[in-house]
Amino acid sequence: MDDTASTAPRGELFDVSGGAMLLHRSGTGDPPVVFLAGGGMSGLYYWNVHDLVAEFTTSVIHDRLGLGWSDAVDLPRSGAQVTDDLRELLRAAAVPGPYLLVGHSLGGLHARLYAKRFPAEVAGLVLLDPTHEDIADYLPEQEARRLRNWNTDPSAPHAEQVNAMRSAYRAAFDRALTGWPGDIREPLLDRAFGDEGYRRSLREPLNLRHLFDEVRDAGSEPDVPLIVVSAMGPDPIADELAPPGSRDESAESGRAKHRLYSDLAAARPRAEIRRLDDAGHSNITWSRPDAVVRAIRDVLTR
Repeated sequence: MDDTASTAPRGELFDVSGGAMLLHRSGTGDPPVVFLAGGGMSGLYYWNVHDLVAEFTTSVIHDRLGLGWSDAVDLPRSGAQVTDDLRELLRAAAVPGPYLLVGHSLGGLHARLYAKRFPAEVAGLVLLDPTHEDIADYLPEQEARRLRNWNTDPSAPHAEQVNAMRSAYRAAFDRALTGWPGDIREPLLDRAFGDEGYRRSLREPLNLRHLFDEVRDAGSEPDVPLIVVSAMGPDPIADELAPPGSRDESAESGRAKHRLYSDLAAARPRAEIRRLDDAGHSNITWSRPDAVVRAIRDVLTR
């Protein structure tokens, strides 16, 4: 280990095969709840729901390798690497399974892959507006084509573009986290939207098509309780930063996503879908922590 964790507002570093990973654990009880962050995001973005869950069981947030306060590595990483890293991390930190995995966005894809690869270690799943490998089959034609042709090796954006993007995103996230303790919010934003941290976050989802194939090839879904929370409401961050005229397309994509989730829940006897009309994809845990915690409690009781 090194002293990187000394700059993190919460957590400590644990050594895994690929480097050192930051993990923060609170609360006691079984099964532990493990949060898997969205693409390019640090585990501390889920601090508010993590803190609430820690009131009734063990709650764990962490940074994937290459992100947040975990060691820098080449990105993107395969799904097998990400799930192996998490498995090693939980063992190194002495967090015993089985786990209730809570995956948001890209983290939902990683959560399902972990459950497919290590079914005996998963007690249940809560998926928050998750990315799914079959979403292109539901999207409008133009957006589906864009996803199927996802560029896995784009040329690096100009420094001016990166600076403008990260400045806009930092301001939007700062407003979204108003009211959070300053000793968490400020270091989190500094880390996420520093030049190096922001560039690494942009690289993480570049292998999305390959990750889709990994999940498809990993076998059947385990028979565990599952709640999918579908965020169909306004997303202030996306609305603020999206190009003018794109809201209609975004709304249609949201409806397509909800159809996919409904089909997934209908195909699994222990699955349920819950629709939120007052939360969006980016802000689901910040604007409706009560709904997220309720879903976690409900899976725990099953």
